[in-house]
Amino acid sequence: MTMHIDEARADEMAAGGSGASGGRAERGREPRGGIIGWLKRVRRFVAFKGFSSLTRRIVLLNLAGLCALVSGILYLSEFRSGLIDARIQSLLVQGEIIAAAIASSAQVETNAITLDPERLLELQAGESYGPDDGFAPLEFPINPERVAPVLRRLVGPTRTRARIYDREGQLLLDSRSLYSRGEILRYDLPSPNEPKPGVMERAWQAVQLWFGRGDLPLYKEFGPQAGKNYHEVASAALGAKASEVRVDERGQVVVSVAVPVQRFRAILGVLLLSTQSGEIDAAVKAERFVIVRVFLVAAVVMVLLSVLLAGTIADPVRKLAAAAERVRRRIKSRVEIPDFTARSDEIGHLSGALRDMTGALYNRIEAIESFAADVAHELKNPLTSLRSAVETLPLAKSDTSRNRLLEVIQHDVKRLDRLISDISDASRLDAELQRQEAANVDLKQLLEMVVGLAQDVRKDDGVCVSLSFERAHGAPADFLVAGHASRLGQVVDNLVSNARSFSPSGGSVRVMCRRLKDGAEIVVDDDGPGIRPDALARIFERFYTDRPHQGFGQNSGLGLSISRQIAEAHGGTIWAENRTEPGADGTPQVVGARFVVRLPTA
Repeated sequence: MTMHIDEARADEMAAGGSGASGGRAERGREPRGGIIGWLKRVRRFVAFKGFSSLTRRIVLLNLAGLCALVSGILYLSEFRSGLIDARIQSLLVQGEIIAAAIASSAQVETNAITLDPERLLELQAGESYGPDDGFAPLEFPINPERVAPVLRRLVGPTRTRARIYDREGQLLLDSRSLYSRGEILRYDLPSPNEPKPGVMERAWQAVQLWFGRGDLPLYKEFGPQAGKNYHEVASAALGAKASEVRVDERGQVVVSVAVPVQRFRAILGVLLLSTQSGEIDAAVKAERFVIVRVFLVAAVVMVLLSVLLAGTIADPVRKLAAAAERVRRRIKSRVEIPDFTARSDEIGHLSGALRDMTGALYNRIEAIESFAADVAHELKNPLTSLRSAVETLPLAKSDTSRNRLLEVIQHDVKRLDRLISDISDASRLDAELQRQEAANVDLKQLLEMVVGLAQDVRKDDGVCVSLSFERAHGAPADFLVAGHASRLGQVVDNLVSNARSFSPSGGSVRVMCRRLKDGAEIVVDDDGPGIRPDALARIFERFYTDRPHQGFGQNSGLGLSISRQIAEAHGGTIWAENRTEPGADGTPQVVGARFVVRLPTA
């Protein structure tokens, strides 16, 4: 019974433990799930925003420039060469100090050489007993047991490897093998069980060696008997300090300095100081890591600034493009282009140009639609009359009725021909004005030619056409305007023809050109009945005509409309007014009509 209870408790504990561990596992997964969820939300936000191609280009180009700059700094930085030079100088100073200490620790072999104190005191620095004296040269051999503690104390804190060679290049001491006074520990040998580097590691080492080596020689470890294979050791054995910069097989810089150990100018040996492999590279890596951190901060700032900059460019352009697309589709009757004209840059200029272009386009569309409606209406009347006359003609029983119907048919055909000619002229007017280049037009010569032709062509109506020129005070002497001579001549011809049609026989039409300071005016006066007040604003409408003295259908009503269209295309204006004179009772009396065309000068 106890056993069963214990087993049940064990099962409950196991279940509870598994639940607890599951709870811990769930709690352990919460932060990870939160980070993944946050990254997913950021990705959805970026996808929703949909950075435009222009934004991506600005960001990538700015980052590419920054990467090129940082890469150049990392690759061409003078920090490494400056660090190497500083390390060489410090090793030279350190080597001179250690060499002096070693020279002072060298002891004389008294059992091999007999010294004369009097003679020794007379020696100068670098002099020794000569062969003529019967003595061997003075020698102060380096005692490894005596020098080793000094070398260990001086080199130990500096993390510098020191080697002492005798004058023949034999290795006496190596700080890497010193443990305590005079005791040899061992050389650092690789473990026989150490795995060989893989292909990727060897490739990475080759890349590091290729980038880090440059024109530096490769460092090799020579044996204890071949110290003079280091050319700086060979130079120092001759009494000259020397230094060398090499790279090891991993591409890490090794700086070595050789200083002669001498006493009384007698060279006892050579001290070779070298840096630890990777010491300088570690400092360079630390410096480059700082540069990389600065680069990351600069990259984040540049990305944010680039996004903001692109937002001020891409977003308005995107809105303008969307509005232009809506204009093309014309979803609404009139689409409004976003107004960015408050910006004093190219985007504002583009917005203003698109707004003006769209406004002109809508005006043109509305004008075309209105023109088409007016044309259809005007053509329908003579066609209806012509159809009725044609249908009635077979039913006519008398010759008089047939002749009257034939006259109606001829009248309607002429009216249709006149309407079609004027409509064709009005429809191609804008295209011709846009296609032809404007040039300087001399109004004086133009008016003389147009008025002369008007007098020669129509002489049977008894109306005289006169021409005069005036110049306002301070106005230039020329009558030049920018435009198209043929179309300006058409305007004058329409106004003169219109004035002659309303003038009585024996009347006159007076054409005057007045030169103003900032333009020119063409004034056409007639002696007709004038214009009704309610028709002053309508006479320039298409197909509008008010000629009670003429029969119906004798005029298309497009002449004044075409004249206004030409004047506005030249940047000018045209208007009509009545000429008045005081009557017998003193009230103003209408004595004729006046049409005025004002044009800007060239």
